[in-house]
Amino acid sequence: MAENFAEVRHLIARSLLAMCRNITTLRGLEPAATPEEIEAAARQYVRKVSGVQSVSPATTEAFERAVALVTGATTELLVSLPARKQPPPTLPPLRRIRTGA
Repeated sequence: MAENFAEVRHLIARSLLAMCRNITTLRGLEPAATPEEIEAAARQYVRKVSGVQSVSPATTEAFERAVALVTGATTELLVSLPARKQPPPTLPPLRRIRTGA
């Protein structure tokens, strides 16, 4: 489990370096957005609105709490919305890394 968590954190960190300024649409992905993809989008959103690009001891607690809240709200939103008629036009950053796109 810890090994898998470390791999996911590494993928998220890598994706943040290559991420564009826009958050990718997660609704309508096939297969559905993974918890890791939802957290990566939440992390990107919190970074953008807070201006915190690199967490420090002074910002870690507030930053991680905000990421958890946004992740939860996004998960609930995606589950609650009806299916899309067409998939989103772009892949989320973690899928781009995995597919080499």
